[in-house]
Amino acid sequence: MTRFYSFHYLFPFIIAALVIVHLIILHEEGSNNPNGTGNNSDKVSFHPYFIIKDFYGFFLLGLIFSFFVFFYPNYLGDAENFISSNPLVTPIHIVPE
Repeated sequence: MTRFYSFHYLFPFIIAALVIVHLIILHEEGSNNPNGTGNNSDKVSFHPYFIIKDFYGFFLLGLIFSFFVFFYPNYLGDAENFISSNPLVTPIHIVPE
């Protein structure tokens, strides 16, 4: 194996290990704001606010995706996909080298 392949194989594992170490240190130490004040009045709880917000976004994206899939399946397709193929004629844009 070459060094390039070895690097690209091992690098994701190194990054994953660094992410885990970062999360462990973050949860042990705790995060704070740059001002150093411990004001809890501006905090928004993760559940239910962000959970509902994310589910709303996923639902809206799924609704738009379903609309195109079920009602306009060929709307975003390439126009050349609808041209019937002729096995006896090579397309003009394909030329020998």
